[in-house]
Amino acid sequence: MSMTQVRSASATYTYVDIENVVRRVNADLVMIADSTGCWTPEEARNYAHDVEVLAKAGYLKWVDVTLISNGVEIKAVRFEVDTDAGSLSTSRPGGVLWPKVAGAKLRIVLSYTDDYTSAAREATKGKLKIGWVTCYDDTSHAALSSSGGRNYVSNAYGMQRKDWAS
Repeated sequence: MSMTQVRSASATYTYVDIENVVRRVNADLVMIADSTGCWTPEEARNYAHDVEVLAKAGYLKWVDVTLISNGVEIKAVRFEVDTDAGSLSTSRPGGVLWPKVAGAKLRIVLSYTDDYTSAAREATKGKLKIGWVTCYDDTSHAALSSSGGRNYVSNAYGMQRKDWAS
């Protein structure tokens, strides 16, 4: 097995497949950053960089981004990793032009696979651009309504994007 190939139970994909999928997630993060004015393009790219590092290592379960205005959730998106996504059709990035709102902030939360042990965290730390900290925020988006989503797929690797809005 070559170093750039990752296998799940029934599917195969490469680092290039992960890069293709993360490129679409990056495009969405940059659009969210731009339309809300909450992050610079560089901040959005730094988040996408870390998403790619963690995804390539098999440590990423999902990425959740929420627009919060004065403590109230306005919009949210979650990118869920799917390592057996071959049956899904891929979508183009987009549809994430979020509003500029008063008292706005963007929260990004990552969830990790069980493989992300303390030893794995230590080994990965130097490759990440963000100083990630533990977060106990509720990311169920119970106050929001589901508003569709998209699939980003390359061979068997994918991320299913789920959207919520108020």
